[in-house]
Amino acid sequence: MSDSSGSSNLRQRSGWWRSIGPALITACVVFGPGSLLINSNVGAKYGYELLWLLLLTGVLMGTYTTMAARVGVVGGATPCTLVARRLGRPVAAVIGINLCLICSAFQFTNNLAVVVAAEALVPKVPPVVVLIILNGLIIIFLFTAKHIYRLLERVMKIMVAVILLSFAINLILARPSLTGIIKGLVPGIPESISLGLPHKVEGQIEDPLLLIASLLGTTFSVAAALYQGNLVRERGWTIKEYLHGIGDSIAGVALLTTVSAVLMITTATVIPGKQADDIGVLAQSLQPLLGSTAYIIFCVGLFAVAMNPFLINAMIGGSILADGLGKPARLSDLWSRIFTVGVLLIGMVVAVLALRAGQRPVKLIIFGQALTVIGNPLMAATILWLANQKDIMGERRNTLILNVLGGVGFLVVLFMAIRVLILVILKLS
Repeated sequence: MSDSSGSSNLRQRSGWWRSIGPALITACVVFGPGSLLINSNVGAKYGYELLWLLLLTGVLMGTYTTMAARVGVVGGATPCTLVARRLGRPVAAVIGINLCLICSAFQFTNNLAVVVAAEALVPKVPPVVVLIILNGLIIIFLFTAKHIYRLLERVMKIMVAVILLSFAINLILARPSLTGIIKGLVPGIPESISLGLPHKVEGQIEDPLLLIASLLGTTFSVAAALYQGNLVRERGWTIKEYLHGIGDSIAGVALLTTVSAVLMITTATVIPGKQADDIGVLAQSLQPLLGSTAYIIFCVGLFAVAMNPFLINAMIGGSILADGLGKPARLSDLWSRIFTVGVLLIGMVVAVLALRAGQRPVKLIIFGQALTVIGNPLMAATILWLANQKDIMGERRNTLILNVLGGVGFLVVLFMAIRVLILVILKLS
């Protein structure tokens, strides 16, 4: 039985809420260890003051995720396939390669984050050994599992439940200020934030918005939103499941934004003004204030967060590259698996080299997350273009409101991409 036929049977047996799945995978790949660290740092450094920015990025992410899902459901094909039919295979290949590189950057940071988590939980095991064992096990899984998507969806639902329960308990124990949360939802710029461009001071590069760029890059990931069009095809959804696709996308983004907000509020309440240099430090900082039980619960959630995006991100990079090149691109197809191994190995090798060079993992995580913003303008333009094509979408083309929100999102990712490019040029000069 194929994955799509299995999905069709599931739809017949259950209500719409049981069919939620593709957006959960998107949320899990976007919210990884880097997101946990970045949201925690933003909360610790700026308190509740940037909750409004998190909410805004959630709205923009929701806009693009629902657009991509609608394109996949109504267009009857993946975004790269639709682009190839209208603009040619080379254009689709550029999109696929671009997204694969973005996933490779995320994979590099995922490896570093796993090292940080491992050092906190199993300090006696060498980091390189941890990475080799983990990547090796995943590669074995890739070539032994039969129905990868179906298995991933089931596992992600369990992991998401663990994450929500763990961090929700910690939030309740932290007893945040309701007044502070409400004030944080009102747009405003903290006094400590400088809006200047990246620059060099005495030979050192300073970018006061690097943490903010990382927050935008992890919560508003247009690359992950684009892949939602592939996931609804993987699920076997057609025009009959149009509302399912929209509801699934909204649920996934709401989950992503909620978990991010919970972390930001928790650290804003428990360790205000402190810097969570790494996940281990963050967990240890929470322990004396939340107690040993909450510390254990936090570590359980941490493990789930660390494992969530590791395989999914690599598989997205592998399958989207296969799709862009015109190869069979379902998660269970051979070319997707081969390219996924490539993403896994790139992420692991770069992480090992970075660690051997003595780089601080946390700084590399934050920079790596911000670097992913560079490819977002191309992804945003692709989604907007497809969602407005009459021959693809028919009467379900973007409304004026969606185009306005989409335009705002495009300007945001373009601005952040320019900032990151300036930062990269300064580092290379």
